Amino acid sequence: MRALFMLMAIVAVISTAAIPAAAQQAPPAKGATAKAAKPAAPAGAPVNINTAGQAQLESLPGVGAKAAERILEYRQKNGNFKKVEDLMNVKGFGEKTFLKLKPRLTVTEKAAPSGVSDR
Repeated sequence: MRALFMLMAIVAVISTAAIPAAAQQAPPAKGATAKAAKPAAPAGAPVNINTAGQAQLESLPGVGAKAAERILEYRQKNGNFKKVEDLMNVKGFGEKTFLKLKPRLTVTEKAAPSGVSDR
């Protein structure tokens, strides 16, 4: 009986020590910010840099509020982007940053209305 009581005590101590350890979350990755918690555009849905607003631009990886503002200011001052590579004309968007974003970007004059075909 004494052995059974000791076994139950050991199991109780082990299980209570394991629960807090399992409940802890891993620390955020280096460079991660609170921005990472906001919803991002799905990887399959490219962002049209000619029509995107502040929030949609900020959903791109590495694009914060200031960078999104610079994109909007550039677009207002110079008109629509002719090609995605023109993003490198915006301060803070060099080749390295652009290459990271390129698969997530698109440019068109206006977003096509849903259900309308280009025939």
